[in-house]
Amino acid sequence: MNVNKAILVGRVGADPIINETGKGDAVANISLATNSGYGDKEKTDWHKVTFFGKLANTVGEYVKKGQELYVEGRITYNKYTDREGVEKNSTSIVAYSMQMGAKKNSSATVSSTSEDDSLPF
Repeated sequence: MNVNKAILVGRVGADPIINETGKGDAVANISLATNSGYGDKEKTDWHKVTFFGKLANTVGEYVKKGQELYVEGRITYNKYTDREGVEKNSTSIVAYSMQMGAKKNSSATVSSTSEDDSLPF
């Protein structure tokens, strides 16, 4: 059995870039920041994530910079030659599932009082 699956939870670095394939299907690209470590040892890694079809349309319409995303997809490796003729490698995630979380500057408030204060708990 072979498995190629990546799960990332992080924040979107910039608004999605939306394009179309030659056949007119939507493609959305984002950069997703994830953190590891803690305190002075915390490190941020940036991941390229690509969405296709209806999922790309959803990302283009609702996802914004700073928003938290949960992404599932497969890891892809690509080789390319830059303008100076140097061969380079890149790694990206082709997403097949996504869930949106809170936006960075939004704050959820929870009331600590209830209408019925007679409850014992």
